[in-house]
Amino acid sequence: MTDASTIPRDPLAAALDAAARGWHVFPLRPGTKRPALHGESACPRIGRCASGHAKWERRATTDPARIRAAWSAGTFNIGIATGPSGLVVVDLDMPKTNSSADAPSGATAFEALCERSGHPVPDTYRVRTASGGTHLYFTAPDGIRLTNTAGTIGELVDTRAWGGYVVAAGSTTDTGTYEAVSGSVAAPLPEWLRTILKPSPVPSTGPLRPPAVDGSRAALSALEAECAVVSAAPDKQRNTILNRCAFKVGRFVAWGDIPRHVVEEAFQGAGEARGLTAAECRATIRSALDSSIRKARPREAA
Repeated sequence: MTDASTIPRDPLAAALDAAARGWHVFPLRPGTKRPALHGESACPRIGRCASGHAKWERRATTDPARIRAAWSAGTFNIGIATGPSGLVVVDLDMPKTNSSADAPSGATAFEALCERSGHPVPDTYRVRTASGGTHLYFTAPDGIRLTNTAGTIGELVDTRAWGGYVVAAGSTTDTGTYEAVSGSVAAPLPEWLRTILKPSPVPSTGPLRPPAVDGSRAALSALEAECAVVSAAPDKQRNTILNRCAFKVGRFVAWGDIPRHVVEEAFQGAGEARGLTAAECRATIRSALDSSIRKARPREAA
């Protein structure tokens, strides 16, 4: 097994290296990220498909003989089926080419989440993607079946687990090469990340209302309005919008118009109802309110 600094560039050797790590691989079309496997209409119904057409997740393998046979047919890129490999890969993407120059990257969003949660950025096996993003590899926790997510952790931060795959180091596309840059092994998925990624309960369909408490009419009205904004947030902006809305209401806490715990409970309910995890809501709300209270101007200057 090689370390991150010596991942072979030859696709077959890179595929065998990934398999030696216990990761299930399958071929991708040369120069692309698309599986190079027969479709259902062309399935011969033999071998792995004898009991029915097997897609890439079932056909991925760690068997060196099967890997050599597959890559003998061409210079394929390497896909890693994350679920069978026991992996959770955090994909830190780059902003789109038409984004503003100061648009944050997935790495920036992930670093901010780590800071809000009080944890360092995890040290683990990393792959720099062809687009300049980063894949962070983690071993999946026992007893829980995590699936893919998009935007649950933050903007431009996705994850791949069961039902997903990543392009492995040693692969090349038109935009560049996938290259291992640090870490020789995948570290266990941190508990705080597992809490964020575990499946959320089905949200309530009833109308959302903050608790009835004493407070100024303006504060309660603002809290209800901002909770409604969180409830309607697009999937990929849920955490960002929760942070923004909690920050707006924080000034009322600073002025003594409404208790902090009431604001926290209301936004916690709104965030979880929108599909964010309890841990992610707590970290985001705490950070937003701390910042808002610290920066709040006197009422007469607001």
